Amino acid sequence: MRKNPVVPYAIIALLGVLTVVVISVVGLGQRADIQQAEEGGEQTEQGAEEGQEGETAGGDAEAVFQSNCSACHGADLSGGAGPDLTAVGSKYSADEIAEIIQNGRGAMPPQSQVAGEELSALSQWLSEKQ
Repeated sequence: MRKNPVVPYAIIALLGVLTVVVISVVGLGQRADIQQAEEGGEQTEQGAEEGQEGETAGGDAEAVFQSNCSACHGADLSGGAGPDLTAVGSKYSADEIAEIIQNGRGAMPPQSQVAGEELSALSQWLSEKQ
């Protein structure tokens, strides 16, 4: 009886697919842990800044920017998928920036998760970038 030459390839392919699935599941678990650690770290930083009234709003705005905007606009505001924001305050007022954040503009979708105090702090912080 002759062996089927396809069987070893099928077994290797099946093992490869299972390996990818296992790595994906492990990665998702790690992603959740990383996000939880980052949220805890931001809260610790905010707690440390509460005694310094002038820095609290700026620290909060930076944290809001890092968690909501930096993926497209870059961690240093230099742009990426979204435009450069290093001098956005020279083009728009805080109210105009808040409107853009809430309603979107061009390719930027509305950021409805940023509202209230976070929106005010973020738009004020960005308007100071000139």
